[in-house]
Amino acid sequence: MPKFLRIGVHQSNVSGYTSKAWCIRRAGSTVFLKWGAVEVQGAGAGRKVYWTFPPQEKTVRCRTVQRAQDYTKAAVGRRRSHSYEPLTGNIANRRRTADRGSELKQALATILFVDIVRSTEKAARLGDSRWATVMNHYYAAVRRELKALRGKEVVTTGDGVLATFRAPAAGINCATAIVKAVRTLGLEIRVGLHAGEYKVSGAEVIGLAFHIGARVAAKARAGEVLVSSAVKDLMPGSAIQFRDRGAHQLKGVPERWRLYRVEQ
Repeated sequence: MPKFLRIGVHQSNVSGYTSKAWCIRRAGSTVFLKWGAVEVQGAGAGRKVYWTFPPQEKTVRCRTVQRAQDYTKAAVGRRRSHSYEPLTGNIANRRRTADRGSELKQALATILFVDIVRSTEKAARLGDSRWATVMNHYYAAVRRELKALRGKEVVTTGDGVLATFRAPAAGINCATAIVKAVRTLGLEIRVGLHAGEYKVSGAEVIGLAFHIGARVAAKARAGEVLVSSAVKDLMPGSAIQFRDRGAHQLKGVPERWRLYRVEQ
């Protein structure tokens, strides 16, 4: 099964970062795809790659062997031109021990989700090579702002970034800075922030708070930073201005949540 690891700026020879892996396998006229977020530990020949979350899977039935071969060849070609490198060895699942629950540590943070608006359309218009260059600059810009405001990158998924902050004001200031920074690349993003508790086990993060943060981001418009009421309630008397966007039902999340737009 051909496997590929996405390589961003300054990542090819370092350890302890998150990225994305993509795998493909053909059996006769059927093609099996698997992709998702991964964590990379070590470098060089000793590098280990682990799925951060259970990977997504897709089955493509091409009807004929020739079509399946063509599909596989084209898919592999696209990965090679999208800043992916061939990956040898297996992608392992995180080992779950019987006493895993006792290892869980609870944390409270402001959770930030960033997502590029209409990324598929932009990639098609620019072409693979130019889009790969834009994405490298995009991740560099996001990480520069995270570092400046002491945000912690948790994972990247496709064109999305998940990070945490100790203080909600830092998360909001980082979000607005990222919006401005990536506009110089011709990109518009949507950002969502939520504050809540989650659990940590080694490099894994678990909790409903992450799902809520992702759903808040999905409600944002291009260039907009949305926060949940949990974030706003932590900032009484703040100089940051908010505009009420009403109560929303977030997909797969219990109850309705009131969302607020950050006035930049």
